[in-house]
Amino acid sequence: MRFKGLFIGVLAGAFWLLCGLTQPAFALTPIDISDLSYKVCPAEYGGMVTAGSVQEARCYLIVGKAINRSGKPVTNVDIFGRIYDANDNPVMQNRTRLGSIGDLSPGESDFELRVSVAANQPEPLKLKQFKASGFSGQVRR
Repeated sequence: MRFKGLFIGVLAGAFWLLCGLTQPAFALTPIDISDLSYKVCPAEYGGMVTAGSVQEARCYLIVGKAINRSGKPVTNVDIFGRIYDANDNPVMQNRTRLGSIGDLSPGESDFELRVSVAANQPEPLKLKQFKASGFSGQVRR
């Protein structure tokens, strides 16, 4: 009986070890953001409404540089930040993830991110606390 428990323990440990070897963990890789600015979307982007309503919205492209200093390609890169209008009112309530820019090679890359802002929020927009992160390996979905 005692050997049976030991055998089951060794078998469970081996299974756990093998699963750990086939499913590598990928840590988040920070991406630096610089040269942030915004511009009105080109006319071909068409009209917009804000999410969950019929309120008119304006389309903007947030543009900047993403700097991958890891030396490895980074996938599933998410951009986080806060956007305020001219009166310091948040453009996106309770939301800091603004979107994704896909994959980044090592080094510096230009990016653009499309956002919609309620038409009644005045310019200039203020872009604050921007950062990004992604994974150094393929993430299962």
